[in-house]
Amino acid sequence: MKKDYLTPEEIRKNDFFWLDRISSALDNKFNLWGFRFGVDPILNLIPYAGQVVSFGISLVMIIFMFRNGVGSKVVAKMLVNILLDAVIGAIPFVGYIFDFFFKANRRNMTLLREHYFENKHQGSAKGIIVIILIVLFILCAATFVFFWFVARWLLTSLHLF
Repeated sequence: MKKDYLTPEEIRKNDFFWLDRISSALDNKFNLWGFRFGVDPILNLIPYAGQVVSFGISLVMIIFMFRNGVGSKVVAKMLVNILLDAVIGAIPFVGYIFDFFFKANRRNMTLLREHYFENKHQGSAKGIIVIILIVLFILCAATFVFFWFVARWLLTSLHLF
């Protein structure tokens, strides 16, 4: 008798296969003189739109896996990967080069593989979230101080202060 449903393990393997294909297309589709790259760095050559599309696809992959029960620690690590890819990739010239070498989607697939098949990265994401919040606070404070000094310099240069 043939069964009409898939087991949770079969669903997980199918989802993993589908995500692995998308990840491979984004980060490893082409081979040029032994160097592998994908559609992601090519999309990044289109200002803003390419970065948004690439980030959107990566984010959908993470949301899809979160809905299928991946742990919060893995999701946090995956979000850090795609945020690094998006933020540094948005910097002109530096971001173009960065996108060829930092393969966020492949890193995310490695995290998923380790989580599902090797039972790694289990537990809470509190530590990662605290670190992210501290880094964001430091960046915001540094940005504020930088603009404070720029405004002060500008006002003194124009003899308004």
